[in-house]
Amino acid sequence: MNLKSRALKNNPTILISGGGTGGHIFPAIAIGKAIEEKYPKARIEFVGAKDKMEMQKVPEAGFKIHGLWISGIQRKLTLKNLSFPFKLISSLHKSKKLIKKIDPDVVVGVGGFASGPLLIMASRMGIPTLIQEQNGYPGITNKLLSKRANKICVAFDNMERFFPSDKIVRTGNPIRKEIVGINKSKQEARKQFSLNPDKPTILIIGGSLGARTVNESIEAGLDKLKTADIQILWQTGKFYTKEPAVMGLRTQFIKDMSTAYDCADLVISRAGALSISELCAKGKATIMVPSPNVAEDHQTKNAMALVEKEAAFLIKDNVAKDELVDKAIEIIQDNELLQSLQSNISAMAVTNAASRILNEIEYLIDRDI
Repeated sequence: MNLKSRALKNNPTILISGGGTGGHIFPAIAIGKAIEEKYPKARIEFVGAKDKMEMQKVPEAGFKIHGLWISGIQRKLTLKNLSFPFKLISSLHKSKKLIKKIDPDVVVGVGGFASGPLLIMASRMGIPTLIQEQNGYPGITNKLLSKRANKICVAFDNMERFFPSDKIVRTGNPIRKEIVGINKSKQEARKQFSLNPDKPTILIIGGSLGARTVNESIEAGLDKLKTADIQILWQTGKFYTKEPAVMGLRTQFIKDMSTAYDCADLVISRAGALSISELCAKGKATIMVPSPNVAEDHQTKNAMALVEKEAAFLIKDNVAKDELVDKAIEIIQDNELLQSLQSNISAMAVTNAASRILNEIEYLIDRDI
């Protein structure tokens, strides 16, 4: 390794871009943290879309972020689409200025509107680029960027359907470090949430905004859960304001998700890529209820990757009110099935994804010198 290579390895400059949702932002932050841990003197900066949640979450994680005036194209005819060409030109121009000023060794995109302009300009300017795709069905931004990217880090098998096979590396999804920390016993975790330490427990999560169908399905089945003597830890999201009586705990938001997972014999969840990665890491028997309101129905494709390996069950959103609670009771009362689900989903876990992605970043830096 020459002196320049050694200096870069000890003090790299990395730009990370993307966001819009937690499913993009939290993996991006996990990548940043992995770089920072190995290279404390590294310069790591982020690029996001103005007015999106990354502009708050990234600084909270301790990183500097630059905002672009960018948004996606609406899938239906709308006046908002008229401003898109101007936003794109503005974002390409600002991206070029940022790249010239910061002079990154590698630019990383995790999906979302802001990663498009930045990675396009980086590839035009000869900067190595890497994209990280969380889902089993890629978003439009990463599909477009894949033609220019040097490396494509994925979490699911069979992604050569969408990306050039010679660029693909299966790394898994980076997840929050606190999720894969110390696991608590079910009894200890339940006591932390003031639950009965000895009762069968279902964790219900639908994201910070909640999942209406999941919430309504649980509410409709509360009497059945009570009859079965099953308690629930239910994260409803901030928009679900009804106050039904429950056996267990109902809350709008759970901050300590690691302990919440540890409480559960069974989890009911949407099928976002980040949630799936966390459930695999925690080894949790799960019923997936994919959201029907996502691009290309990608949550169903995410969930099917588990179902095909007998690692989870899938209940469609449009039948959840009739089938979800009954299926949950059936599973939680079948110890052999619970154990099988836990074993199969644990086998799919990747807990060092951020480190694997960092290996690919290092490869691009070394190759470019």
